[in-house]
Amino acid sequence: MTAAAAAAALAPARSRMLRDAACQAARILADAQREADGITAQARLEAERSVSLARAAGRAQAAPQAAALRRQARSDARSALLGAQREAYDELRSRVRLAVDELRSEPGYERLLEALTKMARLEAGPGATVTASEDGGVIAGSPGVVVDCSLPRLADLAVDALGGEVRELWAP
Repeated sequence: MTAAAAAAALAPARSRMLRDAACQAARILADAQREADGITAQARLEAERSVSLARAAGRAQAAPQAAALRRQARSDARSALLGAQREAYDELRSRVRLAVDELRSEPGYERLLEALTKMARLEAGPGATVTASEDGGVIAGSPGVVVDCSLPRLADLAVDALGGEVRELWAP
């Protein structure tokens, strides 16, 4: 048998072997693709699970920090509010003092001074000495007693007497 005849006789076997090899390669490739798809799907599930766990852990870790930030913000807001209220109160006190100080230039100031002198002497008791205050008004004193009827002190007492009414300055 010649080489050509042997090749021709083997051609159907070779064709079948090539077809079988191609089929086997296609099955192997399909199996590999299915396995790769399964691995990819499993990896996606694990990644989603990891992301979900990481989100939950992040939220749990951030919750105390967020609560602390909210507490600090409330504290800062309260401090700002109290600061603004204090400024309004101080402004009121300043304006009342200024208005009371202007009494010194009013025509009836002498009568006011006489009335303050009588009141201070009465409160300080017998033998009290009454002196004019630099800031207007008078100050009376006797052993162990000082009665301050100076205009700044009377202005402060007037503001203090407002009590809760002063809250109307910052009420909406």
